[in-house]
Amino acid sequence: MSTTSTRRRNWLAVTGTVGPLGIGIAALWLSVIVLLPLAALTVTSFEDGVSGFWDAVTAPGALASLRVTIIVSVIVALINVVMGTMIAWVLVRDEFPGKRIINALIDLPFALPTIVASIVLLSLYGPQSPIDVHLNATQPGLIVALAFVTLPFVVRSVQPVLIEADREVEEAAASLGADNWTIFRRVVLPTLAPAVIGGAGLAFARAIGEYGSVVLIGGNIPRETQVASQYIQQQIEIDRPVSAAAVSVALLAIAFATLFVLRVFAARNQRREEQAQ
Repeated sequence: MSTTSTRRRNWLAVTGTVGPLGIGIAALWLSVIVLLPLAALTVTSFEDGVSGFWDAVTAPGALASLRVTIIVSVIVALINVVMGTMIAWVLVRDEFPGKRIINALIDLPFALPTIVASIVLLSLYGPQSPIDVHLNATQPGLIVALAFVTLPFVVRSVQPVLIEADREVEEAAASLGADNWTIFRRVVLPTLAPAVIGGAGLAFARAIGEYGSVVLIGGNIPRETQVASQYIQQQIEIDRPVSAAAVSVALLAIAFATLFVLRVFAARNQRREEQAQ
């Protein structure tokens, strides 16, 4: 038997616990739920050809909404890096009354309908703000809304790492005279970095596609506070499905690229840890 045939047979070999039937069901479900809808969206976006797709994506309104979306999402990811890490640290390393309640509240944005988040934020920071802070129809309003929705990503990524972190190394550094900042920067941060980067990437990918939490407090002002998801909704309302599909594909490409880079980074980090053991 030739070497090529052997390699082809090895490549087609099925291993694991679920067998060919389980793999087939998983592949079918993934196709129905994810792949086929994405394929249909991509086909729609190219109904007018490549030039039509390019014209739709590079239209001034589309570029402005993508620019606002990306800038705001990057800022939100950076805020989550700092605040999410701090919250995770407090929840793991400190004891205080109501800790379990706060720990449960972290996941609330996952369960809460995002439109409800927008209503809540509008009631606090809108025109009738009881604390006299008005963020309605401003980019800071977008940032607050997206930070609320994406907060759990960094917290839940960092928490398990902090729980499993070896406290003896920190105590040894402290016994040698290192201050708290030095211990955090030289001992804790290198351990947390992969989890922080992963959580920030997930928060960014989630933020660029968010709609419900910004639909009220954002204001939907073109070229100022209109995010890409609102631009897509606008294109559908004025009967431009190809333009809406093209911008949707652009958003999907950005999100997929972000998640792919995260997977590559996580795989390299895992191999590095396995080699160090």
